[in-house]
Amino acid sequence: MLEANFFTDANFVQYRTLVYNESGIHFTPTNRSILESRLREQLREKHIDSVQEYYSLITSNKNALQDFLDSVTTNLTRFFRNQAHFDTLEHYILPELMKIKKDNHLIKVWSAGCSTGEEPYSIAMVMTEVLPPTWKFEIVASDLSLKCLVAGKEGFYPDNRIEGIPMEYLRKYFDKVDGGYKIHSDIASKIRFDYHNLKNVSGFHSLDLVFCRNVIIYFDEAAQAAVINKFWDTMSSKSFLFIGHSESLFGMDTKFEFVKTQWATLYRKFV
Repeated sequence: MLEANFFTDANFVQYRTLVYNESGIHFTPTNRSILESRLREQLREKHIDSVQEYYSLITSNKNALQDFLDSVTTNLTRFFRNQAHFDTLEHYILPELMKIKKDNHLIKVWSAGCSTGEEPYSIAMVMTEVLPPTWKFEIVASDLSLKCLVAGKEGFYPDNRIEGIPMEYLRKYFDKVDGGYKIHSDIASKIRFDYHNLKNVSGFHSLDLVFCRNVIIYFDEAAQAAVINKFWDTMSSKSFLFIGHSESLFGMDTKFEFVKTQWATLYRKFV
């Protein structure tokens, strides 16, 4: 049984350094309790009695390290989270991209930190509704959590996870199955789920739209700037970036321009 003081200050420094070096996620003394509770769950699940023993395991075994990073990743999400962003996508971004790309009817999107898939599926439904038949789109959905990627690729959502989906979209793009709903294959085929650590170079290029919402809030300033600059490198010369409504590029050394629409604010790369 774990003691109340199983996680010392020295342990905290050791683990938060590992998490930061491997993922860019920054645990401060303020959110130490989150790391501590996730670690406690892992020790109980794996019947390990000490944090040092577990540290030795995850630093010598890549699969164990991946399980640990999965456990500390925050995966709060839902369909059409922050509806104003999807209104902006429908009424501002897609009309702009159709003007910009009139000679190339393909729109490439990256949902970075996609969790269990609600965000990329929401994007795909809006794009299917709005784009004319001659237009195509591709979405790459990435996350640090392999468990989330498996769930997203499966495309099944229990009854209590469909809140936020407009009823007409639910009828049109999902099949009712035992215990919940499953996304239609024609929507699923537009999305490629891919493991990616935002600390690393993605290899993606010529992206027209990037969603990375409520992710960089967990990074320190240096890691945030590195991620944002990597996004710049992946994006086409005229493209758009969404970050979370509580996140900002203000004060960051970046070339992105701030854009305010009647629905929401976002950033764009126009060079």
